[in-house]
This record gives sequence, C-alpha cells and structure tokens, in this order.
Amino acid sequence: MSQSDTSALSQDVVFDLLSSPRRRFVLYYLRQEGTPVELRELADEVAAWENDMDVEELTSQQRKRVYVSLYQTHIPKLDEAGIIEYDQDSGIVTLAERADELGSYLSSDEETLPWQMYYLAVAVAGAVLYTLVAFDVSVFAAVPEYVAGIAIIVAFGLSAIANYLYNRYHEPEIDADLVNMNR
Repeated sequence: MSQSDTSALSQDVVFDLLSSPRRRFVLYYLRQEGTPVELRELADEVAAWENDMDVEELTSQQRKRVYVSLYQTHIPKLDEAGIIEYDQDSGIVTLAERADELGSYLSSDEETLPWQMYYLAVAVAGAVLYTLVAFDVSVFAAVPEYVAGIAIIVAFGLSAIANYLYNRYHEPEIDADLVNMNR
C-alpha cells in the first residue's frame, strides 16, 4: 500500500527514505530550488555534488550512473511515499506537500539573523533622524538635511555589506549527514 495516502509517515519509513545520501540530496536540492526540476538536471546536480565538481566538468558516465540510479530506485521510492511527484512523461520532479513531514529531520538547528529587522531599524532610525533635522529640533537644527540623507544612505550601505558578508561566510552548508556518503 502506498504511503502517499493521508496517514502520517512512520518514523521507520522516514528513516528508510533518508537512509540514502542521494535521496537526501534530492530533497535538499528540490527544497533549495523551490520549483519543479527535470530529472536529468537533478541527476546532473547530484552527480556534480557526489564527484565534488561543477556540472560542466562531469563525464557522460558520471551523469548516466546517477541518472539511472535516480530513475530506477530513488525517485520511485520518494514518489511512492508521496514526498515528491514525478511525471514520467515530462521527466519533471516536484516536491509534494508531504515533503514538509521530513522537515524536522532535514532542517538544521542553526538560527539565521533576521536581516529584515536590521533594515527596519535602520529605516526607522533614518526616518526619525531626518524628521528631527527637517524640523530643526534642538541639536539637530545645526545638521544640514543633505548630511542626514548621506548618513542614512551610508547606514543602509553598511547594513547591506554586513548582510552580504554574513551570508557569504555563514552560508548554510549541506548537513554533515547529507554529505556522508558511507551511510
């Protein structure tokens, strides 16, 4: 009987599905893309990841080996469980709603910074500063409006640079369990 009915996936089924690094990477890649992907493209990405090289550097043998494995084993198993949807006619693979049930097993505990809150704080502080300058309030009366505008632009620029550097050096990496090919 198919696991794709409305009952929850058992822990044994989840562990079985996630026991293969290839299946974990398929789920990881589909979650990152967020859109339907052709099986051939998916196989190329998995092969590139397994061989630690760019897709363009793969040999036809490396591509074929992964494609056949995905086509014959991994994609049908995930499709049967209702985690993905695979259209054999078009070759399109899509995450199914049921994939969310695996989220707690795949997500990392690492928290990311809420950059939108930093930008909101800079915007509010900038608006307050500019209002105080524009209405000549107290010590802000001596500050020209263009200086306040430049300060606000610099604050946003520094926030953007900090955001970029943080994301570049704290970019979420593939979980160690996902990378471990010996499992």
